[in-house]
Amino acid sequence: MRLLHTMLRVGNLERSIEFYTELLGMKLLRTSENPEYQYTLAFLGYGEEDTHTVLELTYNWDKDSYDMGTAYGHIAIGADDIYAVCEELERRGADVYRKPGPVKGGSTVIAFVRDPDGYAVELIQE
Repeated sequence: MRLLHTMLRVGNLERSIEFYTELLGMKLLRTSENPEYQYTLAFLGYGEEDTHTVLELTYNWDKDSYDMGTAYGHIAIGADDIYAVCEELERRGADVYRKPGPVKGGSTVIAFVRDPDGYAVELIQE
C-alpha cells in the first residue's frame, strides 16, 4: 500500500491551480470533468502520480466556498486487493462506510473507511 493523494474542495479551480503551481511550484498533472455529476478534478504534484503522492482539487460546479471544517476531503491509499483489505478492516472493527465498488461516473473501484477520529480514508484498487 502507498499514500496516493489528498483531496481538497475548492471554490475557484483556476485560482487554486494558480496558487499551487505558481506559488508552491507544483505541476498540473491532469484534469477531468464530469458533467453528469457536475464536478471538475485537477491533480497537482511535484512528481508523477505513479511515484509521488499528489494533491487532488475538486471543484463542485454549484459551490463557490466552503467552511474550513468541510474543506478537507480525504486521504487516499492504493491497495492491491481492495475487497480483501475491506474485509480485514471490518473484521477488525473498522467502519467501512462505503463498500468497494465503482466511483460515480467512472470505473475506478473505491471504498471509504473512517479512521478512529472520523476522518475519511479512500481506498483505491490499483
